[in-house]
Amino acid sequence: MKLSDFHIGLEFFAGAGFHWRCTDTGSRTVLAIRLTGRTPEWLAGPPYIVDEVVFDEHKIARCYLTQEDAILAAKHAHESSGHPGYSSEAVGIMIEAKFGEEAGKYPNPGLLRFDRRRADREILHPYAAKRDGQDWRVLVHLPFLNVFEDVPEADFISMPIASEEDVRARARRGAKVDPRP
Repeated sequence: MKLSDFHIGLEFFAGAGFHWRCTDTGSRTVLAIRLTGRTPEWLAGPPYIVDEVVFDEHKIARCYLTQEDAILAAKHAHESSGHPGYSSEAVGIMIEAKFGEEAGKYPNPGLLRFDRRRADREILHPYAAKRDGQDWRVLVHLPFLNVFEDVPEADFISMPIASEEDVRARARRGAKVDPRP
């Protein structure tokens, strides 16, 4: 969807198929409340008893008017992206770190929202962070190589956010590592 598609009261689907209602629109964002499992008393407002969630331009692009639209878009994305996915072992490692001892202590969780593209064109998927003295290191999974690394936070934030074209280009290269920086 696009920002112009939203208006107060519009119901839509996002995330893992959750049902939402738009409660406000701004110049770049939408506010919404989650409808799933709520009785009407919980949804009365404003002000709302339930939290209003901000949908930025990245989240807005992954919103749909119907569940069918969401399913078709997911199918199309899977067929056209070239992303190799994550092994069950990799998912287990990422979940363990995400909810481990330092979970919730990282002060910049927004940094973990987007994959990044390294200078060698490799895709890095951030999933957690760990303290390194006074600094932080971002824990990343390289899905095309199925390896784990950690990167200084300052280095990670300086990398560009990986685009869909970056992922497709990396898929075209195959599993080999490009020696060019």
